[in-house]
Amino acid sequence: MSIIDESGSYLLGTQQVKRLGYGAMQLAGPGVFGPPKDRDAALAVLREAVAAGVNHIDTSDFYGPHVTNQLIREALAPYPDDLVIVTKVGAVRGDDASWNPAFSSDMLTRAVHDNLRNLGRDVLDVVNLRAMFDTHGPAEGSIEAPLKVLAGLQRQGLIRHIGLSNVTARQVAEGRGICEIVCVQNHYNLAHRADDALIDDLNHDGIAYVPFFPLGGFSPLQSSILSDAARQIGATPMQVALAWLLRRSPNVLLIPGTSTLAHLRENLAAATLRLPDAVAAALDGIGANETA
Repeated sequence: MSIIDESGSYLLGTQQVKRLGYGAMQLAGPGVFGPPKDRDAALAVLREAVAAGVNHIDTSDFYGPHVTNQLIREALAPYPDDLVIVTKVGAVRGDDASWNPAFSSDMLTRAVHDNLRNLGRDVLDVVNLRAMFDTHGPAEGSIEAPLKVLAGLQRQGLIRHIGLSNVTARQVAEGRGICEIVCVQNHYNLAHRADDALIDDLNHDGIAYVPFFPLGGFSPLQSSILSDAARQIGATPMQVALAWLLRRSPNVLLIPGTSTLAHLRENLAAATLRLPDAVAAALDGIGANETA
């Protein structure tokens, strides 16, 4: 039994995964563009994550682009039978490292085949459609046309399960009317709580919620309340932030990313952390003023 077994597990599609996983985005170069600064270190992080019990890895072929998927294949193929790799489509990178929408049928189909080729897989476990009506966050707009493209590729046997990313509650409802949605991946953490109601609704229906930027992303979480809580229980602030997310709802699956072994080990150790009720209540207050 590994320490991350203590995080519990949840059904993602048709497979149980540990609730503490790994996000591969930071393995690419600065700005999630180009090759890693240290390729050997990137490979070592992936291998140690899986050796430690991680069986849920999040990636996309537009990280790099192509970089993280090629690293995952080099480090981990042939893949363990229980490993679930979740990828994303719906965006492409410009030569200037910009993030651009890629919602046409041809672009989505090409993206699925790029993921298959670079990961070295015959079928993708889960493909999230990332909405790109606003690159900075969810914005309304119909996802019917692109989602139907993915549903068609699913019927062809190229995709097992479909999820959504960077979406509103209305888009989740629209998507669920088109095909089965097994997960929603949105920006959520201690300080960014706009999806509180959505998490609870998805939990009621047995759908996984996967917060990206669980530790703040490019602007790391900073809070005196968080720091005080960490001192009280003898943990790091980032471990406390992850433990709070695990406590938040049983359908929350974590994918903290890192490019260093030391940070990976720190993140995985959060699985063993139990927050006293008083500490959890104080942490709840960090995002209490945010409106959905």
